Amino acid sequence: MTNPMTTAEASGAGQAPPPQVWPAFRARDARALIRFLVDAFGFEETVTYGEGGRVDHAQLDWPEGGGVMLGSVCDDGGQWPVESTGCYVVTADPDAVHARAVAAGAEIVRPPYDTDHGSRDFAARDPEGNLWQFGTYRGEPRRGA
Repeated sequence: MTNPMTTAEASGAGQAPPPQVWPAFRARDARALIRFLVDAFGFEETVTYGEGGRVDHAQLDWPEGGGVMLGSVCDDGGQWPVESTGCYVVTADPDAVHARAVAAGAEIVRPPYDTDHGSRDFAARDPEGNLWQFGTYRGEPRRGA
């Protein structure tokens, strides 16, 4: 049995691997949610598949890395019900994202504030009721890193 390559070996020493975990949503009006996430928060629409108002799959990338996927509510046997969810998105400038969100009419749940762990954050809801928190906290280093 051979040893599997470490993440660092697979991606090249010193480079983070591409995102492998994607928050995903179902939306009653997926096309409107895409427009909102692009206009209010600054996500980039990478790809959208679907006919008319239906979105089978969309990928929106965050300019600073990572992204989200979403699609229209569909009859999939209840496997993926519409429910609100929340995401934390890392950004170097949460105040600028906040200003953009306010200008786009986003519902601000909590205006910019400083946390006790050294992050600058704010929170907003999208039209589907999902909570979006933006901040400077990048998480703790992985063990062994």
